[in-house]
Amino acid sequence: MVNYEHYAYRVIWSEEDQEFVGLCAEFPSLSYLDDTHLKTLEGIINLVKDIVTDMEANGEKIPVPISEKKYSGTFQVRIPPERHRMLAIKSAEQNISLNRLVSDKLAC
Repeated sequence: MVNYEHYAYRVIWSEEDQEFVGLCAEFPSLSYLDDTHLKTLEGIINLVKDIVTDMEANGEKIPVPISEKKYSGTFQVRIPPERHRMLAIKSAEQNISLNRLVSDKLAC
């Protein structure tokens, strides 16, 4: 059973709607609007809870919370050869590995 409280929630202000918008990364099609930050967070959490309960009742596959997934720390990125060369030169000039250079840039 998935714990709906472990999902990645966030609340942002919507200038267009003039309300707060509650979002859940694991359910990108869902949102919840309300006038206060706390009511919005509570609303999106309850909405996801209802969706997860419904999915369980129907035997549907429920997304695993991002916080509970295991990550290897490795992923591949395809870039143009010219950019690869430029990054290799920069890493050599800084006397660091290409992996370190790219990791530092992604952290910004």
